[in-house]
Amino acid sequence: MERKKSKKGEKRDLKKEILNVFYRYENRPLNYKQLAKQLNIRDSKVKNLISNLLIKLAEKGQLQEVHTGQYKLKQKRTFITGTVDLLTSGAAFIISDETDEDAYIPRNRLNGALHRDTVKVALRSKKKGRPEGEILEIISRAKTEYVGTVEVSGKFAFLIPDDPKMPIDIFIPSSGMKGTRDGQKVIVQITEWPEGYDESPVGEIVEVLGSPGEHETEMYSILAEFGLPRGFPKALEKEAEKIPTEISKEEIKKRRDFRNVTTFTIDPADAKDFDDALSVKKLKTGNFEIGVHIADVTHYVKPNSKIDEEAAKRGTSIYLVDRVIPMLPEILSNVVCSLRPNEDKLCFSAVFEMNEKGEVLGKWFGRTVIHSDKRFTYEEVQEIIEGKRQKAKDKNDFKVEILELNDLAKKLRKKRMQNGAIAFEKTEVRFELDEKGNPIGVRLKEQKDSHKLIEEFMLLANRTIAKAPLKSSSFLSKKDGKQNISPPSGERGGTWPFVYRVHDAPDGEKLTALSKIIKQFGYQITMGSRNNISSSINQLLADVKGKGEAHMIETLAIRTMAKADYTTKNIGHYGLAFDYYTHFTSPIRRYPDMMVHRLLEAQLKSNEFLTPEKGKQKDILPFGKDLGWVDLEAACNHASKMERLAEGAERASVKYKQVEFMQDKVGEVFTGVISGVIEWGLFVELNETMCEGMVRLRDIEGDYFVYEQENYRIVGSRTKKVYQLGDAVTVRVKKADLFKKQLDFALV
Repeated sequence: MERKKSKKGEKRDLKKEILNVFYRYENRPLNYKQLAKQLNIRDSKVKNLISNLLIKLAEKGQLQEVHTGQYKLKQKRTFITGTVDLLTSGAAFIISDETDEDAYIPRNRLNGALHRDTVKVALRSKKKGRPEGEILEIISRAKTEYVGTVEVSGKFAFLIPDDPKMPIDIFIPSSGMKGTRDGQKVIVQITEWPEGYDESPVGEIVEVLGSPGEHETEMYSILAEFGLPRGFPKALEKEAEKIPTEISKEEIKKRRDFRNVTTFTIDPADAKDFDDALSVKKLKTGNFEIGVHIADVTHYVKPNSKIDEEAAKRGTSIYLVDRVIPMLPEILSNVVCSLRPNEDKLCFSAVFEMNEKGEVLGKWFGRTVIHSDKRFTYEEVQEIIEGKRQKAKDKNDFKVEILELNDLAKKLRKKRMQNGAIAFEKTEVRFELDEKGNPIGVRLKEQKDSHKLIEEFMLLANRTIAKAPLKSSSFLSKKDGKQNISPPSGERGGTWPFVYRVHDAPDGEKLTALSKIIKQFGYQITMGSRNNISSSINQLLADVKGKGEAHMIETLAIRTMAKADYTTKNIGHYGLAFDYYTHFTSPIRRYPDMMVHRLLEAQLKSNEFLTPEKGKQKDILPFGKDLGWVDLEAACNHASKMERLAEGAERASVKYKQVEFMQDKVGEVFTGVISGVIEWGLFVELNETMCEGMVRLRDIEGDYFVYEQENYRIVGSRTKKVYQLGDAVTVRVKKADLFKKQLDFALV
């Protein structure tokens, strides 16, 4: 993208400004004096110019004179509100719920709008089969801070933004430089926004991050780029340290006691925040009592406290390649709330009675106290499952319990698949870093039975919790006591709102595109009902397993899916095949889980729903204020937004380390698969490391290649050589650009 470097211009596009006023007051006739007042113009010469422009605009048919000297728009415009999706060309599309098709905005009609800004748009007639428009008003800015590298030029400087979606550099006057040196990575706060598409914003440096290329600098830059925090204010950490950590006898008496029941955690080897634990007990009937115990974070974090407000603002913990940015201060996430072994811990639990077939015969929910007997890693549990631990290494090996849980988990999973769940098993990239943060190795993390064991019991708890309040007495008819099975608009009845994790069915157009791609490999998917589609996708995933194109096709299949969101409006979870689903099992790292805990607490207090076996639940922590549908929905929307930002930062950190890892491998040859085809090149993903780079069409020797968008391929004009999505190729690493976070490959 061509970048513009310009100070704020003095020249005004008076014609455009006049029309924008008429767009704002579409049905109101205006004369030149009223326009001058709206535009804050006092100069008599400019007022005369406005009068002349009104006559010319009327002659061109853009305005009509309704009374002497008074004009209004001749044609009624359609106006929409939406979000700017900026393209590398500098033009943009407007994403809006008000239109079926995204409107195209040429670069010279953006009028100072930037990527993700919320804007008001006037639509014009369609061109090239698509609606076009002009941005009239910037309702809100998506960002006020940008990260990049400073170029100092005498008494002023420019920020070269890291964000490829920021097409123009930011002008920094001498007053905003604050002694920054040329070439440093900094954060700049915008102080003055541009009015035209070719003008630079004006900003001032608010923080120096360090030198480009240094590990800490780059990780801080990624967090800052996504508007995410790096740490906690000292005052907040001090507040967290004041939270009482001792569990009183009075508190234990209020809870169901699981301290004498076999209990353990299963987590990654480097984890410190243990959200969940499993307990298992064989009953006299031969059935199993399985406890899913979740850290009782809301016992310690009070509503509307500073810690709670910060957690709500963050929404989630952030996992970069080398660190965790926790949602809660570490004294809470890693010590007080974490279900560490050999310590009494407070929990909110879901307890199930299950038979050997994996059927749930009974369930109980409430607040508990546990004592974890052991902290397992996924690798240790996998060894037990695979029979690699024939002899117990210590008295707390829990081999029998692990195998029983694994057997039940497999039965739960089988039933879930039969009901239409989709079996995505995404491979993740993990880096081995040296003491300076440099990547010295890459490994691919695959989902194994130990991961699936935990997953199934967490899913069981989440789906059951999502349905549980429907059985509360507040949802029973006063006449006959029957359950109200038809809450208004598919929402929870009575006065209780709830937080759902929802996932819509895949978009039909995306499924059609996927079907066309996989047909080239001899695969197909069946369109039709929701169950037919999910069964067909599962069959596709099974068919490609172990094949060279497997990862590429699975990635494409995932992209056809809708994004999961938090909301008070339940539509079910398509990917999991659940009619009701929520997030209850990770309150240390997800704020929606804390909201769910509090909703359940409020219900317990209100109607003694799901009380413990011994006595009534008392002193249950309610919401700090009554939350209605609108308030809770806004909180859900914010949580969804923060989840997206965290995921973006995580991907950016992985991409950076992939490029850094390949820097000393320039010139080396690797095998890979074509993972994308666009107008100017091929994306290739390497088999060993999943590093993705581009082969540019201009660099392919021996022929001129033509892009065929509809067939996801390029074809040689002379040789008819074809490179298409999914083809296996051999490439040489041509360039590793850390600044752009890009890898360039050449075909071998």
